[in-house]
Amino acid sequence: MPLIELKHVVGGYGGAPILNGVNIAIEKSDIGVIVGPNGAGKSTTLKAIFGLLKVTGGTIDFGGENIANSLPDKLVPKGLSFVPQEKNVFTSMSVEENLEMGAFTRTDDFSSTMEWVYEMFPVLREKRRQPAGELSGGQRQMVAMGRALMSKPTLLMLDEPSAGLSPRYVIEIFETIQRVNKEGVGILMVEQNARQALAFASKGFVLASGQNRFTGTGAELIADPEVAKSFLGAEP
Repeated sequence: MPLIELKHVVGGYGGAPILNGVNIAIEKSDIGVIVGPNGAGKSTTLKAIFGLLKVTGGTIDFGGENIANSLPDKLVPKGLSFVPQEKNVFTSMSVEENLEMGAFTRTDDFSSTMEWVYEMFPVLREKRRQPAGELSGGQRQMVAMGRALMSKPTLLMLDEPSAGLSPRYVIEIFETIQRVNKEGVGILMVEQNARQALAFASKGFVLASGQNRFTGTGAELIADPEVAKSFLGAEP
């Protein structure tokens, strides 16, 4: 059974749907990457999974349960975490306070998870008393990811994790995503740096007009001439 499976999902914000039958399935061991042109429904897919918009058709199966239209506060304890592209840290709070907020649904001792996050992001340990708003863009993204991991998710969803970052931080964030996955957390992410992300993706999904255009491994999609020409641009 896949960790998460979307079947023919239709949904949007009212009026004409943005998603018109999206199909996605990944295992816990997968890094799934969603790519496509602007307006394709990439970020909308993640928001639909996380209960941030209305699903009017299809199913979203997570852990053997249809979670379509479940509220986010019900999904986090089930093992789902989501890092939005913008406004993803509490800027006036310290790094450590941000991480503690990520454990708000937990009633157990989360100190070992905090230590694990600091091992994953050593710079956050150094800056744990510093307000998150004073950090660089790449470091703020680490705080956002770290906070999401504090709930001990089985699936971590990331919306454009490399957006606006320097090339150095893009590489660092992508390497961290792969480390998190190797620790047993499934990844489903939307990414503008499509070619770079597909290079380490075990599953890739190309969306256009709210529908699947291509599905395959990351390597298969990069090697597909039509995908490369229409969605990945020229070789860097």
